Amino acid sequence: MRAHPRTLTPLTAVAGALALGLTLAACGGSSSASGKGGKDGGKASTEITVYSADGLHSDAGDGFYDKVFKDFTAATGIKVNYVEGGSGEMVQRLVREKSNTKADLIVTLPPFIQQADTKGLLDTYTPKGADQVAAADKGADNRWVSIVNNYLCFIYNTKELPQPPKTWDDLLDAKFKNKLQYSTPGVAGDGTAVVIKAVHDFGGQQPAMDYLKKLQANNVGPSASTGQLAAKVDKGELLVANGDVQMNYADMASMPNQGIFFPAATATGKPTTFALPYAAGVVKNAPHADAAKKLLDYFLTPEVQQEVSSVGGGFASRGDIHPTDKNATELQKIMSGVDVFTPDWNDIDSNLTTYVDAWQSATGS
Repeated sequence: MRAHPRTLTPLTAVAGALALGLTLAACGGSSSASGKGGKDGGKASTEITVYSADGLHSDAGDGFYDKVFKDFTAATGIKVNYVEGGSGEMVQRLVREKSNTKADLIVTLPPFIQQADTKGLLDTYTPKGADQVAAADKGADNRWVSIVNNYLCFIYNTKELPQPPKTWDDLLDAKFKNKLQYSTPGVAGDGTAVVIKAVHDFGGQQPAMDYLKKLQANNVGPSASTGQLAAKVDKGELLVANGDVQMNYADMASMPNQGIFFPAATATGKPTTFALPYAAGVVKNAPHADAAKKLLDYFLTPEVQQEVSSVGGGFASRGDIHPTDKNATELQKIMSGVDVFTPDWNDIDSNLTTYVDAWQSATGS
């Protein structure tokens, strides 16, 4: 599977010949998904529009979204219209369309799902299976829930670098000049995650910004797309970039020259990361709210959660799902020995502008 670049290209998932045994009743969550269909006024919806961050759809048609949407359409008759963009970009699009809502379901990364919640863009809904999702991976107000778990990572070109950089300081080496790039904080979820990890690893905002200022000497420059960086690393145009485990692990089938690593704060410290899940919420005043609820229910079914690793190369968000497929085994190896910390997402949501402004000031971006 290859991650799709962050473009705003609609994709329609067409129903295949596969006939699933899933019934509409099986999609029912704790709030009824068969009530009013948003602007359709009680008429059952036959389509849904999903706004999402990239990483789960494949241009080749073999990605997690591709299979889930196809199977969902086959089971329900509901066509999925898919629009992809940066995590922050998708939230801003919802803001612009607030008076004429076009999206039904949004899937984005923290802290942008919290931002969407704070801005009043999400509706309250508790899908079936949400009780099996950890409290840190869902909103306390029942307005969003993680559908695929994931973690921040960095990637390197394995052909040019036999061993990955071990620490942040290693990335300051002159050999990385114009060979290192990370996506733009405040625009891309993974780019924002770089700042969050730096603040954690260096023990505060100011030391993190001091470091990122020095790193700027090697940085190619801003990139709105994290997905596009993987291909550049694979080709050797870049030696190092940021990413996330699900997207980059899934890339490896078509981009064999990339490896995953997690820089440590010091030479004696452990590599660190944090959960960066794909979180979904029903859009407030969605035109097809009934369909959005059905799809959110479907994402959390045990059958689909098993496919998160086997098809999507990610981690199931439900704690009661323990896949044993090859991908799940390899993902466990990748995460072995990595210290996973938990950010204070509410604090980050409140201070996101401060972090981004500080980053822009430090780097001159």
